[in-house]
Amino acid sequence: MRPQRGTTFNVLAVHGQLPGTGERRGTMEYGGAPIELQDLAPAQWDYVALGHYHVAHQVEANAWYAGSLEYVAPNPWGQMSDEAEYGLRGKGYLLVQLPAAKVEFRHVPLVRRHVELPLIEGKGLTPKELDERIAAAVAGAKPAIDDQIVRQLVFDVSRGTARDLDHAAIRACKARALHFQLDLRRPEVHRVEASGAGGRRQTLPETVQEFLEHRPLDADLDRAEFVRLGVEYVAHVGRDGDVAVEGEGEGGS
Repeated sequence: MRPQRGTTFNVLAVHGQLPGTGERRGTMEYGGAPIELQDLAPAQWDYVALGHYHVAHQVEANAWYAGSLEYVAPNPWGQMSDEAEYGLRGKGYLLVQLPAAKVEFRHVPLVRRHVELPLIEGKGLTPKELDERIAAAVAGAKPAIDDQIVRQLVFDVSRGTARDLDHAAIRACKARALHFQLDLRRPEVHRVEASGAGGRRQTLPETVQEFLEHRPLDADLDRAEFVRLGVEYVAHVGRDGDVAVEGEGEGGS
């Protein structure tokens, strides 16, 4: 991809995935065309506008992912971690001045917030003690959970403890919030960040496994069994039907 000569400005707009972008936390959308930086040749363009990764991110002096105006990717919580790492204040758009490709991030106030409550380690806690920890986290939420999108992540929670929680109190939280996700992780589910070798395309079962491991679930569902069955079904179809599946996603730019 090379610019035309004799024009005032040359801007390249591309919807694609650069190796490594968003892989650590699984925040890259599915279905992007794989691209390499040398294919783009940013130095030959006045500006390269990248879409597909939903967090504003600079890849070269004159090449940026614009991000998205809302949290619409499979892992919004990972997006929030990416934004904090890049020093962003939530969502916005890029104002680019040419020549010189001067980029300004302009913040967009959101109608509602994604609220990540403090992580709770559930190992050794009784159902009553865990109820108290959840209630304290909800009470201390800033902003309050009312009409917001909220996640409470709790590690090392047995099936018995999850069953004996105060589900009336949990339903009350769900009634207050636009969406309240009580994400209870079983002891056998290990905390492993999404990772991958640079440039390697995931197989379809690997993609399904990564998606299901981060998909919001009701508290009473066994995530490990849910993931196992999903991957097993996809592998079974692949063996019996010799089906090739190609995903396609939409990114913001």
